[in-house]
Amino acid sequence: MDAVITYVDGLDPLWAADYAAAIGHAPLAKRFRDWGTLPYLLRGIERFMPFVEKVHLVVARESQVPQWVSDKVHVVLHADIMPAEVLPCFNSCTIEMFLHRIPGLSEQFLYFNDDMFPVAPCRAEDFFPDGKCAMGFARCLGARTLYRKQTQNSDRLARKALGLKPALTYRRPQHCSSPMLRSESEAAFKAVEPDILRVVSRTRTAENTNQYFFLDYLFYSGRAIHRRLSNKHLSLAVSSAAKIEKFLSAPSRNQVCINDVEMSDEQFRALRPRILAAFERLLPQKSRFEK
Repeated sequence: MDAVITYVDGLDPLWAADYAAAIGHAPLAKRFRDWGTLPYLLRGIERFMPFVEKVHLVVARESQVPQWVSDKVHVVLHADIMPAEVLPCFNSCTIEMFLHRIPGLSEQFLYFNDDMFPVAPCRAEDFFPDGKCAMGFARCLGARTLYRKQTQNSDRLARKALGLKPALTYRRPQHCSSPMLRSESEAAFKAVEPDILRVVSRTRTAENTNQYFFLDYLFYSGRAIHRRLSNKHLSLAVSSAAKIEKFLSAPSRNQVCINDVEMSDEQFRALRPRILAAFERLLPQKSRFEK
């Protein structure tokens, strides 16, 4: 089993110049801010997911790869897997539609955003019981936010790929690392490729689909089961540094997602060292993925 991580360092001046040239303004801080937590994601994978054999780090350009990353990490550039006409791309929804094209990717893989962390021992069968994918799926009605619209789009397109009728409700998978099957992702993509390529874009739009398309496809085809993964979701909008520190001192779930939000530079500078220190206490040993 492999792990795939999409990563952005918003402080990279070359990447920021690419963004400004392509989009016409500076990138949004909360979406591209680097908290410095990538080492702890990699340490968490090594310590708590020993069944993961290879890690693929997906980035926009070589300057995005931190200098401390070792050669045990397979670096994948957007240009290696995505169509040239959508590059440079700054839209995670679009990037996620092409992850199954990573060279050498295993059949079973876990997809991580860079704000998702294993924090307690996990088992391979937690994610792939009897060869199927396990994931919690909430049933939703209505789509008022951009995120919900993209989630609804993904559900509808998965149904179309399988020849199913549209439905009033749609499924929203858990926001945590996602167990996926490469061959099924390839089949899903091929079934509706023109529809996917029609809505990919460099920045987020209400027409986008995202990686939920592949999870919904797995669910509706019977290759995924509804079973919630052990995960804690902490948003910096409502979770204090003290709450995050407390959780990381004695994790009650196997994984945690710590979502960034809009905040001042002063707030960011105050929170960042506390969160890094809490991760360091939990995962002090370097992984093979670090030099």
